[in-house]
Amino acid sequence: MATLTKSAAADALPISLDDVRAAHARVAPFIVRTPTLISRTLGQLTGATVYLKFENLQFTAAYKERGALNKLLQLDAGAQARGVIAASAGNHAQGVAYHGARLGIPVTIVMPRNTPNVKVSQTEGHGATVILHGENVDESLAYARQLAADRGLTIVHPFNDVQVIAGQGTVAIEMFEDAPDIDTLIVPIGGGGLISGCATVAKAREGVSVIGVEAELYPSMYNRIKGTSLPCHGDTLAEGIAVKEPGSITSGMIEHIVDDIMLVSERHLEQAVSMLLQIEKTVVEGAGAAGLAALLEEPGRFAGKTVGIVLCGGNIDPRLLANVLLRDLARSGRLARLRIKLQDRPGALYNVARIFDQEQVNIIEVYHQRVFSTLPAKGLITDIECETRDAAHLARLMAALEEEGYEASPVELA
Repeated sequence: MATLTKSAAADALPISLDDVRAAHARVAPFIVRTPTLISRTLGQLTGATVYLKFENLQFTAAYKERGALNKLLQLDAGAQARGVIAASAGNHAQGVAYHGARLGIPVTIVMPRNTPNVKVSQTEGHGATVILHGENVDESLAYARQLAADRGLTIVHPFNDVQVIAGQGTVAIEMFEDAPDIDTLIVPIGGGGLISGCATVAKAREGVSVIGVEAELYPSMYNRIKGTSLPCHGDTLAEGIAVKEPGSITSGMIEHIVDDIMLVSERHLEQAVSMLLQIEKTVVEGAGAAGLAALLEEPGRFAGKTVGIVLCGGNIDPRLLANVLLRDLARSGRLARLRIKLQDRPGALYNVARIFDQEQVNIIEVYHQRVFSTLPAKGLITDIECETRDAAHLARLMAALEEEGYEASPVELA
């Protein structure tokens, strides 16, 4: 990967730095110039100098509208009048719909039948006509192509389109203008449009490394570039980059100008989402947190580097976000469920609660289990959910319970 010289790589690419600069001049008046800010706290925690590009602050809360807008602005009058069509279950749909409505271009979006209602209503709220078809985005895209041929519509592909790729690369134009000392760019990979555009910009500079990031459950580009056959399925937090078939154009670009691709675990994706909310006070979706997850996955690799991370989107379901935050509290020891064996007699629970009070640990919930247990009939299991200050505080509680003769164990998360 990234073995060509700078001039040879530039000649081999379907887009150039000038194409990205032209795209930026084209879209800049109509998008948010999102900030690129240093995170001193994340830098202290990871050993790197960390710059964050807050693309979650776009109007549609994702970078996707850059590429969509660049495509729409280059359509001729006839194509604009006939309209465009796209297949998407998320951020791309909203980007196309929003800017299509703003430009007076009719927009049709084909979404899988299982798309959450909130995403359907958000897309319709931007003025698009939504058609639910297929069980996944691939089936939706096939139907969108059929409709495009029948109705004379222009397809706006989410990543396998040079005009879309050039638009996505405008993210990096702004990053290097705001933080020219970045020497390592970490970019999430789904279909590959964002990293292809950003790497086009980065590789025009001396000494800049570009690292792509995929979820472990969806290593599609990793498989294609590295020749592996890792399984590609599962319920990932980073559904925005859960792509089974990366683009042909983007695959070729990534092979030439991206230095490496990392895979990150679901645990580190969850941790990154939680850290960005708690430290930076910003909401990101799983895909948007993938860059930080890479730092958490291999901190030694980036120690001493000046790292630029694209927070590519912030559209996460509130209930899912709440679940992620609670799981992170549990992993850090600030929230725990302890399983304690007791004798089924008066005062047993009171005596345990007294220890919690003594250690100043807040009890949230108590669950008794008498029947479904391997204990003798006079025994019981109680699960106590509690809130502590930190892992050390939890350890002191466990020690106090043991000292009083109780057999207690934490109920671990996966």
